[in-house]
Amino acid sequence: MKTLDFITEELCLEPRLRIALVTETYPPEVNGVAMTLQRMVDGLIHRGHRVQLIRPRQARSEVAHCGGDYEEMLSRGMKLPRYDGLRFGLPAKAALVRAWSRQRPDLVHVATEGPLGWTAISAAKKLRLPVTSDFHTNFDHYSEHYGVGWLRQPVAAYLRRFHNRTEATFVPTAEMARTLRGQGYERVEVVSRGVDTTLFSPARRSDMLRAQWGASPDDVVLISVGRVAPEKNLPLVLRTYAAVRHACAEARLVIVGDGPMREAVAKECPEAKLCGMRIGEDLAAHYASADLFLFPSLTETFGNVMLEAMASGLCAVAFDYAAAAEVARDMDNGLCAPGRDEAAFIDRAVRAACDGALRRRLAERARASAEHFDWERVNDQFAASLLRAWHGAHPAAGEAGADRLLGAEH
Repeated sequence: MKTLDFITEELCLEPRLRIALVTETYPPEVNGVAMTLQRMVDGLIHRGHRVQLIRPRQARSEVAHCGGDYEEMLSRGMKLPRYDGLRFGLPAKAALVRAWSRQRPDLVHVATEGPLGWTAISAAKKLRLPVTSDFHTNFDHYSEHYGVGWLRQPVAAYLRRFHNRTEATFVPTAEMARTLRGQGYERVEVVSRGVDTTLFSPARRSDMLRAQWGASPDDVVLISVGRVAPEKNLPLVLRTYAAVRHACAEARLVIVGDGPMREAVAKECPEAKLCGMRIGEDLAAHYASADLFLFPSLTETFGNVMLEAMASGLCAVAFDYAAAAEVARDMDNGLCAPGRDEAAFIDRAVRAACDGALRRRLAERARASAEHFDWERVNDQFAASLLRAWHGAHPAAGEAGADRLLGAEH
């Protein structure tokens, strides 16, 4: 009876899964997708699952990391055009079929939509493994910013076909879920995003850093954080800064990030402080030492920087879109311009820059709101979604679980 009682108790708990997670970006690469995935991998392992991470090799000398409930499989990759430091994975169906035949995962999760991701879905289908996917980036929207607008429809069709091959596609906002369903995506679920409110905190504000920017205690510092690239709508940041300077002269502009527009931005706005890429506590100090966060991008699926800025105690100005639509309310815990109304965006930024009491009130409420978006809750949601997909492919999971436990007893 002891063995049967043990099995009954164990079957009341969710099973530990072997999850193969396929991605074309991962730390030390610095971008929102990579940082989000690292958080989610850590969350899965913390919840007792085993993770095999499949990603492109970032350097020839790189060696796969393995240990405990985590192992890596490195694939061939190529540099992504116009995205320094990022690579996309080359097709690897045969290698994945071999690897997953030797050690079969319970589920495959494909986080990015490149050639590696496509062939991972094909390999999983061949082996009859359940597959889920993430929709992280509006690549079809990017095409118009890189002079290949004619590719938008073909890319949109590819993405729809890619995700409709999987059991579920995870998106970060309800707005994105509605949009994709309207475009013919068949199985869409919301898995939100989180923020580290210990790392990103108003307590990291630094007078020394502000002095390095040339900002006095009374100056209003505007900050933009993200890739310095066409899809991030940097021209609107510069126009907003000019309008703020015109309305209240004591203002500074800080831009954190790197990318192909850096030279153009420096030429157009030589007084802007271009800080390059920042990570960890250094990045957190940059946020907290500013006063007003500008987030004009219209190509995001979420935009982690919005939550990071709010957690840092900043009043944020954004369009009512992506993360802002999900976490901010205009004139309550942030400033949200409707649609693509750039004049409304600029007006809100000018008002906040010139009205310190308003800016501080919105910043305090932004911090309070961000505290509700902790990673533990998000990782619970992600793990539960993967388990649902696995259960859907294994209706007799209870019997399989019993067999596994009984096998462990003998």
